[in-house]
Amino acid sequence: MAERDYVSTPVSDDLNLKDTILGLSQDLQDLRSGKITPAQAHARAAVAKQIWNGARIYQQALKTMMGNAKPVPELENSDQPS
Repeated sequence: MAERDYVSTPVSDDLNLKDTILGLSQDLQDLRSGKITPAQAHARAAVAKQIWNGARIYQQALKTMMGNAKPVPELENSDQPS
């Protein structure tokens, strides 16, 4: 089993990507069994592709923001929320 990626796991959980993968798997089974047409399968795959693009952009944005983030001393030393 592959080692778990603890950096991207919260993103995967936040975006519920496991359900997307399970849905794609079900779509493939449905296509093979004739429950959906090739056009329907293609449309579902296109939607899934956009979900993956969004997840990639989301993760890249988090990585960029975290890489550029710096502590704010006034907030770190504050005892009361603003």
